[in-house]
Amino acid sequence: MNPLTDRPSPALLPMGFVDLLPGEAEAEAAGIAGVMEIFARHGYERVRPPLLEYESSLLSGAGEALAEQSFRLLDPASHRMMALRPDMTTQIARMASVRLSDQPRPLRLSYSGDCVQVGTAGRETDRQVPQVGLELIGPDLPAADAEVVAVGAEALDFLGIDGISFDLSIPALVWALLEEVPAAQRVPLVNALDRRDAAAVAQHAGAQAGLFLALIQAAGKADSALEKLEQLDLPEALAGHVQRLRASIEAIGKRVPGLKLTVDPADFRGWRYHTGICMTVFSTRSREELGRGGRYLAGNEPACGLTLRPQALLRVARLPVPRPRCLVPETLPQASREALHEAGYATVSALAAPESPGGESLSEATRALARKLRCSHVWQNGKVQVL
Repeated sequence: MNPLTDRPSPALLPMGFVDLLPGEAEAEAAGIAGVMEIFARHGYERVRPPLLEYESSLLSGAGEALAEQSFRLLDPASHRMMALRPDMTTQIARMASVRLSDQPRPLRLSYSGDCVQVGTAGRETDRQVPQVGLELIGPDLPAADAEVVAVGAEALDFLGIDGISFDLSIPALVWALLEEVPAAQRVPLVNALDRRDAAAVAQHAGAQAGLFLALIQAAGKADSALEKLEQLDLPEALAGHVQRLRASIEAIGKRVPGLKLTVDPADFRGWRYHTGICMTVFSTRSREELGRGGRYLAGNEPACGLTLRPQALLRVARLPVPRPRCLVPETLPQASREALHEAGYATVSALAAPESPGGESLSEATRALARKLRCSHVWQNGKVQVL
């Protein structure tokens, strides 16, 4: 393409950015509103952090883990570097430790909004990522882990998503073991673990190969995975991770009996700021992750949260019933419009409507206009008629 003579199509968007059209955008907004209502019922109060922050603030502390995924730009007003948030959890941590430091704990917060991520070169991945989530800040207890899972499961049930499972992991345990591996072997070992390539793990893990292979082999249903993990000869400093995993699984089982729980001890994906048990949400109706969360530090406070992905959720959620559209004359009194709204109709004004003949019948011109405006009903002689 010649940049001087050819212009790109206005329909062309940057990789990873998409338009949501009528129906899609409404379904997403309704789904987010429903999930936020579930969170509110359990005492989670909504906050809204900014889309942009100064780089020195957003990418400090736990936010250092976000640096490689962050778009940066220069603020023309202050001449300081700013970053677009790639994730909202660290922003909630900042708000809790600074703006809400005097609020009693436990502190329950919820949020929704878009994040922007750099993405991975050569891969068609979403880069504008809507998020909706909750954070429980203060108690470092298995009961707190169970509450986050339970409220998240209730939100998914509200959306009509079945076949849900929570896959639990302990990335901090894996990263601690990786520190024991010679630096030159860590990158190939991380890649091998990500692929679950047992032969490559054995090749690169050195003296820790037995533990890493055992972590891979322990993956499965929660009960059987715990039995295998508790038989491992872990360093004393790391054995507490397995004990906490058992306590949290037992607490989840009491809070949400029957919820499917699996454990993948070799899973270390996600942000590096996680400090304990983590969770990834799946459904048998989808191959993609529906959400992810886990334990981290909000400043110096323990916290646990869960972030759901609305776009992934809506691909497997129960389809919303579309609001019926009713063609009405522009002169329809406001009281009649409000009555139609209360009855569940969307009123579509016929700004240049043809006159309908008297009686109950609709003129062909009125029918044609209603179909053109995607209306299923028409207001005729003081009442709603099905088209």
